[in-house]
Amino acid sequence: MAVYTYFGGMPGLWSAVRQEGFTRLGDRLATVRRGRDPVRNLAALGVGYVENALANPDLYRVMFDSMFEVADPASAAAGLEPLVEGTRRAQAAGRFDPALDSYEVAMRYWATGHGVTSLAVTGVLSCSELLRHAPAAAVAIFVAAGDAPDRAQLSVAAAWRATTIV
Repeated sequence: MAVYTYFGGMPGLWSAVRQEGFTRLGDRLATVRRGRDPVRNLAALGVGYVENALANPDLYRVMFDSMFEVADPASAAAGLEPLVEGTRRAQAAGRFDPALDSYEVAMRYWATGHGVTSLAVTGVLSCSELLRHAPAAAVAIFVAAGDAPDRAQLSVAAAWRATTIV
């Protein structure tokens, strides 16, 4: 009865669970500190995304594999908004091509990171494979956005060194 009293039924419960997942993701990404290197900061957001997913694998699956709406649709963008802002900072710093659409660059980074993360959460990729492929994908996206390969590599490596993933 509690499910019906508090959530209006199972669809309401699943909606609340999805909402909680996006809220937690937004909270986790908000803890990523900004430094002077905007590309490292962008990579650190990716690290935070992956760490959050691996720490909450069931919640992560519900967030993205559910047919139920979230109570606050804007919260579902919690994973993308910081990436758009980070991309703009990298453009302003001269690391990324300012002529590129910051939303498009951020979406490519999110979609690619989400794909690799989903493979790890579902057990298709091991954590060691995730630690190899996620940074390499980030470097490729950042270089495609205009960063110098060596600078992108250094920034991404610095962000991933701080990970708690083993």
